[in-house]
Amino acid sequence: MPKRFHIRLRDITPRGLYPRSVLMVVLPMILLLSAVTYIFYDSHWRHTSRKLSQTISSEIQFMVELRRQYPDQFDSLRDDASRSMQLDATVLENTKIPTEQKRLFFTALDDIFSRELDVSLDQPFWFDISGYGETVEIQVQDGPDVIRFMAERDRTFSTTGHIFLVWVIGASGILIALALGFLRNQVRSILKLTEAAKAYGRGRDADNYRPSGATEIRDAARAVMDMRTRLTTFAEERTTMLAGISHDLRTPLTRLKLQLAMMEETDDIKAAREDLRQMATMLDEYLAFASGVEGEASTEFRFDELVTETVAALGDKATIRRADPVSIIAREGLIRRAVSNLISNAQGFGTAVEIDIVEGPHMAELIIDDDGPGIPLEDREEAFRPFHRLDASRNQNVPGTGLGLSLARDTARQHGGDIRLEDSPLGGLRVRLRLPV
Repeated sequence: MPKRFHIRLRDITPRGLYPRSVLMVVLPMILLLSAVTYIFYDSHWRHTSRKLSQTISSEIQFMVELRRQYPDQFDSLRDDASRSMQLDATVLENTKIPTEQKRLFFTALDDIFSRELDVSLDQPFWFDISGYGETVEIQVQDGPDVIRFMAERDRTFSTTGHIFLVWVIGASGILIALALGFLRNQVRSILKLTEAAKAYGRGRDADNYRPSGATEIRDAARAVMDMRTRLTTFAEERTTMLAGISHDLRTPLTRLKLQLAMMEETDDIKAAREDLRQMATMLDEYLAFASGVEGEASTEFRFDELVTETVAALGDKATIRRADPVSIIAREGLIRRAVSNLISNAQGFGTAVEIDIVEGPHMAELIIDDDGPGIPLEDREEAFRPFHRLDASRNQNVPGTGLGLSLARDTARQHGGDIRLEDSPLGGLRVRLRLPV
């Protein structure tokens, strides 16, 4: 069955708020101007010009008939016509009318006047209304002679239509300019709020931001700032509490380490020391996951160089296929730990690890491919759950706490990015880390 083609309004309209606002203001104004101009042109200006052209054509036809009927009295008759009808007539003996017709740029007047003269006169005629003087010239071939008529332009057709259009278009232009200026100020306030919200969402400060614009925009801005303050306070309180818990738990662990160090070296003591080491490592990871945000500030650094350094520190098992130079603004310590977790995770499950660093228009991407067993599609979201370890082959004989992917995604989302799991061309798992540029 052939697929139907549907055109939706949102597919042909701008996506931005300001372009849409401009369209809502300008489009109705253009439609209104078009309708008013058409109605004025068709109902008033065209009709008035046609009536004026009919009148002057009838007067010319009347003068031509008078010359035929009263050739000896035509001089006195044309003097009377000049006084009463403001129509000057001159006889050019033994002359032919011009063959080339002068045309206006706006040909509607030519067409109207030519049609009315053609209806009134049986003789050939020629006219010139292309100039901008106060009179127009009409020549009529009367036998071997030409009668040249000079009529006032105002009596030939309507000459005030352009004034109406200029006033309407000018006033509309002023109103549109005022509306666009007002819209621009309102949209600027929304854009500033958007940038501040993005900065807050990526863990950055927007110290220079001040609420502005309409009352609703100011209320929304204050709500965002209050929400950020509450979240920041909550995070700081949680971090302080967990720091205290860390101190309390590390103290007995340290005493146990000292006691084991003073005991005789046996297999049981070695096993106990290893258990304590794993407990300390797990405690560090638990606290890092719970605290989420460290105290470091966001700085600008080269993301490709950070990945290269991390790969070098983890050994030569991973290969960098592509490394676009790209800079990001983020907490470097958190990003380094997330990248290290992802790469070491891939190294633990695969024998070959290939890495790409790609600079996009809005995002920097770190793509990590391995040839390990991979993760089934239905289990990929479960892999991000804290302390969750998959029972499939990807976790066989691999130590860990189940926090590597959780910490990495938490870090990515703190900075406005995310992590996705996909199928790798190498046959294993592809991890795609995206961070805003």
